[in-house]
Amino acid sequence: MLILLPPSETKRAGGTGRSLSLDALRFPALTEARRALTMDVVALSADTDAAVAALKLGPKQRSEVEANRLLWESPTLPALDRYTGVLFDSLDPASLSDAARTFAGRHLVIHAALLGPVGALDPIPAYRLSHDSRVPGRPLKRHWRAQVESSLAAEPGLILDLRSDAYVALGPAPAGSEFLRVLTEGAGGARRALNHFNKKAKGEFTRAILDAGTVFTGADELLEWAPTVGFQLERHAPAELALIV
Repeated sequence: MLILLPPSETKRAGGTGRSLSLDALRFPALTEARRALTMDVVALSADTDAAVAALKLGPKQRSEVEANRLLWESPTLPALDRYTGVLFDSLDPASLSDAARTFAGRHLVIHAALLGPVGALDPIPAYRLSHDSRVPGRPLKRHWRAQVESSLAAEPGLILDLRSDAYVALGPAPAGSEFLRVLTEGAGGARRALNHFNKKAKGEFTRAILDAGTVFTGADELLEWAPTVGFQLERHAPAELALIV
């Protein structure tokens, strides 16, 4: 079983681990794609103005180019600890038990624009790159889509996809996966998608799975389990589940 999460734009600086080693990352078939893109991002960062434009940064974010300039040198953190923001704050990695953290290392994957999907405990540096960043000569969708799709298709068991549509476009999950949408129910039973609370609900739901430590073999097991821990999970469409909040 894999749980696929999107990354966050916001990240913790610094780290306690050694510098980036591509050989330490999950999905080794992506190593050369990771190397090529990382080298291009470092090269782009030699020109701060060009990097600011490519990364769509504001005037107060120019310092983030420096993180990309030092990608091969800066210290690392486990991916689960690197990201901040609503989803990861709700997941609250710092309070995970040892057992839940070990489970995350086996079953949780975060889809980074820079490195593709990485394991939750894979050591990664601070970086700035989004799904819509423009790296000269290397469109991210063309660079990642086929290789990520192939790597995910090789994984056995259920894949629960909590990524945003933008990251799904960088590498779809294979047939048999379940895509999770977060919906709210309004007056008259009408349902609509959420933005801010979408991320919060995904973080809380992921946390519950990690705490449970259960390897679900299919959607039916997940649908049966969810209400026992306080979640309303329903079949929304073929290959899609809805978390109602």
